[in-house]
Amino acid sequence: MISPYGAMRTHGAGTLRVEHDGQDVAVAGWIDTRRDHGGVVFLDLRDRSGTVQVVVDPASGAEQPNDGSSDRGGTSLEQAHRLRSQYVVRVEGTVRRRPEGMDNPSLATGEVEVHAADLEVLSTADTPPFPVEDGIEVDETLRLRHRYLDLRRPEMQRILRLRAATTSVIRRVMERHGFVEVETPVLTRATPEGARDFLVPARLQPGSTYALPQSPQLFKQLLMVAGLERYYQIARCFRDEAHRADRQAEFTQLDVELSFGDEEDVYALVEELFAEIWREVLGVELDTPFPRMAYAEAMRRYGTDKPDLRFGMELADLSDVFSATEVGVFRGALDAGGAVVAVTVDGGGDLSRKDLDGWVEWAKRWGARGLAWGIVEGDGSLRSPLAKFMSDTEAKGLREITGAEPGDAVFVGAGARPDVRELMGALRLAVAKARH
Repeated sequence: MISPYGAMRTHGAGTLRVEHDGQDVAVAGWIDTRRDHGGVVFLDLRDRSGTVQVVVDPASGAEQPNDGSSDRGGTSLEQAHRLRSQYVVRVEGTVRRRPEGMDNPSLATGEVEVHAADLEVLSTADTPPFPVEDGIEVDETLRLRHRYLDLRRPEMQRILRLRAATTSVIRRVMERHGFVEVETPVLTRATPEGARDFLVPARLQPGSTYALPQSPQLFKQLLMVAGLERYYQIARCFRDEAHRADRQAEFTQLDVELSFGDEEDVYALVEELFAEIWREVLGVELDTPFPRMAYAEAMRRYGTDKPDLRFGMELADLSDVFSATEVGVFRGALDAGGAVVAVTVDGGGDLSRKDLDGWVEWAKRWGARGLAWGIVEGDGSLRSPLAKFMSDTEAKGLREITGAEPGDAVFVGAGARPDVRELMGALRLAVAKARH
């Protein structure tokens, strides 16, 4: 049977627990930190399973002299003093319960330590260009230049393992439902898609190129016509788009196609996939079926087809309230067939005039002509630059439709219905992020 830790180790560094107390073990990995206390050296030894503390102490180990002819020379303090961060070592020793009061709750192995009897340096290392640990601010260019070091950080390894675990669950669910995994061609011809293609020169046909697939769309449709009926693929896709925060030139997607089904089949499959991924990978139970919302409702209530439902601040359509208004900006939008839309900020009455003007400027940078605002005072009146242009009926209707209470702020936009909904949906997210 193949050991999950390799021939050089008996255990993973991060797997040692109190139940291993007294056992002789062999561990290997990278030195994260070295704490030299003169007569005793403490090492934090890390491998893919986690970190364990190693104690190099002549009083507890089999001290052997190191003549310098080899990196292998027992647990001499002289050797331990020379160890530095990112050295790769192998340690043989005995697991011991840490002394009372010396536990480290931040480590899974924090109740035990390995008392070294033999230490072998497998590889030395230069001083890293940045600390190989989480929670540090490092220039991204420097990280990418030394990517092998960046990927040693626990957070980066956690992400890679999370991705691998997710893919494993996906395959298990898809196979359970009779889907067949098929790898479709990567070198193909250009097909109509939503972005530009990445092109690869065809060496055997000078002047011609292959196009990298933006998606396997045509290939999976061919598979359906061929009678495969249920196909899936963890597919690499390539799209040459403008640089945007939510776009990557190269990405991976779960690609699915099925025959003889309807939208309910798709809903059920996707919900089962998400529920099992969350349960197996994150340990979180999701209730199914998921809540559903029609596109028109999402746009009406939130101004986007991917609404953040973690907070309220739903959009309110005030077009009827201001149907006979004399407020010029509202009148112009309504006469052009547009809408007047508001969003309420609970407790927004604490926003200063500078804050409010800042959101007006934000709306202008976003592309709007402007943004109106109002604060509901303790007596229910509306404090706003536009208050003097509103009738009492309009001010009352604004409060009733938006549900604004004393101490709340209300932002109001006007324009073409799709545009103003999108504006106010974006404002909703921006304000919520700024205040929380």
